[in-house]
Amino acid sequence: MAMVRPPVTRPLAAAACAVVLSLTAGCVGGASRADGTSASPTGTTASAAGSTATSPSTPGGPATSLARGQLLTDAPLTGAAALPSAARNALITYVSQGPDGRPVVVSGTVSTPAGNPPEGGWPVLNWAHGTTGWADTCAPSLDTADGPEHDYLGGVSDVIDTWVSKGYAVVRTDYVGLGTPGGHPYLDGGSEADAVIDILRAARQLDPSIGARWVVAGHSQGGQATLFTAAEAAAQAPDLPLLGAVAIAPGGVHVGDAVAGLASGQGSEALEAFLPVILLGAQSAGVDVVPDQVLADQALPGLAVGRAQCLGQGRDIAAVPLDAYLRPGADLTGVVDYLDQQDPRNVTPRVPVMVAQGTADTVVPPAGTQELVQKYCAAGLDVDLRQYDGQDHRGAVTASKDDAQQYVAALFAGSTPSSTCGS
Repeated sequence: MAMVRPPVTRPLAAAACAVVLSLTAGCVGGASRADGTSASPTGTTASAAGSTATSPSTPGGPATSLARGQLLTDAPLTGAAALPSAARNALITYVSQGPDGRPVVVSGTVSTPAGNPPEGGWPVLNWAHGTTGWADTCAPSLDTADGPEHDYLGGVSDVIDTWVSKGYAVVRTDYVGLGTPGGHPYLDGGSEADAVIDILRAARQLDPSIGARWVVAGHSQGGQATLFTAAEAAAQAPDLPLLGAVAIAPGGVHVGDAVAGLASGQGSEALEAFLPVILLGAQSAGVDVVPDQVLADQALPGLAVGRAQCLGQGRDIAAVPLDAYLRPGADLTGVVDYLDQQDPRNVTPRVPVMVAQGTADTVVPPAGTQELVQKYCAAGLDVDLRQYDGQDHRGAVTASKDDAQQYVAALFAGSTPSSTCGS
């Protein structure tokens, strides 16, 4: 039987919530956890040792407002989540917004290179992470050498560290509800994009050497977040020029169709591992679904793991036949509608995009990625599709590193990006 990890307590997040609670009705925007408990730590007053908490105020008066991207707390980041090539690694919390538009506290990390920044500040890689789970313990900033998702996050950090060594500041959000109070609205593209954009604002308050020009990149769930960010950043942050995007094995394409297929016993082992996170995330985003009432009894152990542990532990649960996964008559209409809205085929990036895909990927099928790229090309977008023979879902991160860095360097140099549309 898999060990259930105790709830994560993070004084830094608690200090940030205390700031938010002084200005709002709660630390998160009205969301509740999928087990029915409150997401708002009312009365929280803890502070983090060695951290700095910033409270918004008016001259001579009390705190009065919260601004998106406002830095709340910061502390030194150590351990597996810290990037070894960085001169400074910081764990921060900042203000973003949830799916309902209300203020939320989000955590993330900021890593800056050694040496003197170029004119205009360090160029920025804003990284959006892939699926780790729904529970707080799955937040990438909490990663440890023996952590539940280190087999994934450790390899990604190795790749991201090479960006720091090349002179990029790297910011990495945990997303809404991972590592901070409230449920994680998994695959909610809008709140993912908000968290990605807002961490850059917070990072520049932390360290003025971080520049305003940036690129967004991400893998899997983060690839989907990257494409939503590429669609929204120009309108949300015109003062922060987004130059381009790199989406590696972007998730979300046809996920609604895949979940709908469960009603007839269709699907895949990959979908079974992700379904608890999908249902919990949809509920956290405001979808009217109660996961315990949708899943059959034999699938409930996987849901329990999804609530308390991470994606890797979910894969250790005994498989349930797909035709027996749901309760008879289970209604997934709301979940499917939600997932259809999060499909990256439905957004239009406003910047050049490189899309990377492994041909042996069984989590994000290459055919779906090719369909996504074809749609973008038909809309007249600048898209460069790079495919990596024999690479699986995770392997695409490492395989695409050199191409991604060359693509991004050209963007910062002002060169016209390459495109495979029409070829």
